[in-house]
Amino acid sequence: MLSKSAGTVLLFCLMLFALPGQAADAANGEVMCEDSGLFGPKLFTDICWTCLFPIRVSGVQITPGIAPAKASKKVFCVCEQGTSGIFKPGIVTAMWEPARMLEVVRKPGCSPSLGGATLPLGNKRSYGRLRQDNQSITGQAAGSFYHAHLFAFPLLQILDLYTPTKCNPDGYLDVDIIAFTEIDPTWNNGTLAFFQHPESAAVANPLAIAACAAETALVSAGKEPLESLWWCTGAWGGIYPMAGVSVAQDANRTTALASARIMAQQHRRGLARRTMGDENLCKAGFYPTIPKSQYRITQFWPKSQNTKSMWLGTPPQIWDGGTSRHVPGTGNDAMYLYWRWTDCCSKL
Repeated sequence: MLSKSAGTVLLFCLMLFALPGQAADAANGEVMCEDSGLFGPKLFTDICWTCLFPIRVSGVQITPGIAPAKASKKVFCVCEQGTSGIFKPGIVTAMWEPARMLEVVRKPGCSPSLGGATLPLGNKRSYGRLRQDNQSITGQAAGSFYHAHLFAFPLLQILDLYTPTKCNPDGYLDVDIIAFTEIDPTWNNGTLAFFQHPESAAVANPLAIAACAAETALVSAGKEPLESLWWCTGAWGGIYPMAGVSVAQDANRTTALASARIMAQQHRRGLARRTMGDENLCKAGFYPTIPKSQYRITQFWPKSQNTKSMWLGTPPQIWDGGTSRHVPGTGNDAMYLYWRWTDCCSKL
């Protein structure tokens, strides 16, 4: 994981190197990398601002909305001031905050977030694919493969809206690079990923896979996913292996699953924190599996969801816009905004 300042510097350096290559791709007739229009009017029009709700202050929900069942309901809190041994009182505040932007693409280095620039990452041999016909294709080729790019995207801090820095669990204050799968050797090798995440052997059986159907039924009814089924993401598929290859299915489920695997990978490696619950009011804690009820997502591109968010694993048929969100031909890549529930002790 890059430091926050180094991530910002590298982000702009990669963009400078990538821009000349964009024109070359067009001249050579190669597949273009599309611009999602993130840093423009879409930053305001294509964001689901009502997804911030509910907002809780001192245990009282002051706006309508859906909060996680394990969210803190405390009124007051007491936290240590640094390492001084001095404790200060505060009140508990909580809300859904936009925290991460994930782009899932087939072309190595393609970044719709950065204006459609193609970064100097990967090569043609690692070009991804979407396989939806698993009846006629067998073996490794039957699976889909996508690259994923994870950015810190603290939109409230970027726009200088609700910005209590003492309630910022990871310290990100701007857009920053967190992970690119093109430089992760485990992403295109399920066997190598297994040795990094050996717990996948415990759920590699028909019984564990069948249990995911229960979660699919819950999220389809609007209920939050089950954290006890840490290897599932509802209708999207299994978290394991934490690699880019998945079973053949439609573009929406495939890209959403890839984004969920990246978030699960971050938690498994200790690079993402649990920000929900009484035990995390003073400081976000480590959590080895993805706390699925801590997150809700919206698709930002190719078609934005700006009216409601959804739980991880929600079937695409009931997304805002349904299966019409898929754009044939050019619409196989996608971007997802992850909303994170944050319980915080706002010290007085």
